[in-house]
Amino acid sequence: MASAVAALHITDIESAINWWRDKKPSPDGITACAEVLALAEIYALMVYHHESECEEASMPPAAHAAWLAWYATMPDAPCIAICSTSQGDAICKGCGRSFDEVQRWTQMSPAEKRATWRRITNDNTAWRFNRYAERARDGAPAASPPRGESAASA
Repeated sequence: MASAVAALHITDIESAINWWRDKKPSPDGITACAEVLALAEIYALMVYHHESECEEASMPPAAHAAWLAWYATMPDAPCIAICSTSQGDAICKGCGRSFDEVQRWTQMSPAEKRATWRRITNDNTAWRFNRYAERARDGAPAASPPRGESAASA
């Protein structure tokens, strides 16, 4: 079940920074775009304070907007159309989400969805990561996770 206050993991901030660096490359190898600078400030503070997560609500507007733009490029729900929660399982064998996460998915915040994606990716037990990985990879019905970690939106 998702926490009341969702937090963004530092790897999401780093992924967003790298996405923006690809989207708006430095013209001189030194200068960074406004989105990278906004996210880099959050990233640097997290590193300085030895924190692996930050609350989404605590982000300055520019950093939050840059993160949300990256987030919008992530795959939608982790569903692979094999839902065992409808058969009474507490955790879906197909996607790895709990019954509550499946039911609340459309109402969950972006940070809650990312936390769910992170957990199911780290667990690596759902069929989407092994038995039916080709469904996730081929986008039927969910797109494959991005390079490295999985990701996620609505």
